[in-house]
Amino acid sequence: MIKIAVVGALGRMGQTIIESINQNDKVALGVTLDKGDDLSAVTDQFDVVIDFTRPEATLDYLEVCKQAGKSIVIGTTGFDDVGLQAINNAANEIPVVFAPNMSVGVNLSLKLLDMAAKVIGEDADIEIVEAHHRHKVDAPSGTALKMGEVVANALGRDLKECAIYGREGIEEPRDRQTIGFSTVRGGDVVGEHTVSFFMEGERVEITHKASSRMTFANGAVRASSWLENKSAGLYSMQDVLDL
Repeated sequence: MIKIAVVGALGRMGQTIIESINQNDKVALGVTLDKGDDLSAVTDQFDVVIDFTRPEATLDYLEVCKQAGKSIVIGTTGFDDVGLQAINNAANEIPVVFAPNMSVGVNLSLKLLDMAAKVIGEDADIEIVEAHHRHKVDAPSGTALKMGEVVANALGRDLKECAIYGREGIEEPRDRQTIGFSTVRGGDVVGEHTVSFFMEGERVEITHKASSRMTFANGAVRASSWLENKSAGLYSMQDVLDL
């Protein structure tokens, strides 16, 4: 049975992950850690780490896993290019599931977005609106950026070149080649994302709303179980769910 280490265990997401593990008879809770605890001292107590902390902490945990030959599931967002490269490098040596959102519903939505973009994207103005609780520090969310990336790739565009994150000061008509992002922060919103394809006379919207952190926790635990006996590599939730 897969033994899981939960880092950031005292946080809201950490507590939810522990609850999910305890409800799943295919995995077991190996060890819990929070700030100040040394993951390298307990590598004999787990097979895989689930991490939803902060980029700098995640990279430290990633290095421990690499040195110990352990797997890791990363749900942390907000990495810069250096951090992303470190994750890619580690995946050459250990199995890594890295996804900005572990929700089954969100990952199904990504599949639908790819289909929608290929069918109607060239004829639509595309806008992405996301909302999260007041404590979330990165914006736009990693999920919103992933949605934008999926749409851009389907249309043969580079998101870094076509993304618009604010329209203040833009004094010209909307460029259809761009993808717009809007961010809302407030209250206790777990996570809401809507991608709208605006066409002449009609609009298509693909929306996902999370009402509980358990949806992310269950996805991460599912990914941990899936990693059993997997070879080194960088995997996504699309791989886990066979999408």
